[in-house]
Amino acid sequence: MPTYSIGQAAGLLGVSAETVRRWADGGQLRMDRDGAGNRMIDGVSLAAFAKERAAGMHPVPGEVLTSVRNSFAGIVTKVTVDDVIAQVEIQSGPHRLVSVVSREAVEELGIEVGVTATARVKSTNVHIDRTGDRS
Repeated sequence: MPTYSIGQAAGLLGVSAETVRRWADGGQLRMDRDGAGNRMIDGVSLAAFAKERAAGMHPVPGEVLTSVRNSFAGIVTKVTVDDVIAQVEIQSGPHRLVSVVSREAVEELGIEVGVTATARVKSTNVHIDRTGDRS
């Protein structure tokens, strides 16, 4: 079973190491010590905690009916428009999402730098890269 240091867990959760320590000390996140006495978090409990914590962070508004389940609410940081298409960049927490849409869509939705928007990702071709060691 993979284990993670406090710093690694903090990076994966997008919070500070001190926040991870507080969650562990408060019983919200299970942490054990390895043979050297270092505090470690097992991967299974970290995954469950991350999923539970993310639930409801980017809800689909009640009036929107959609089959898309991957929603990233954020702020528009850049819009590049030409005659036909536009490129829109959204910062959603630690995630930068870039979408190419029609110029007409950008104009109709009033998409400009500084407005809030939700990127919805639906794909039949999703690539997954494994990072870190295989311990």
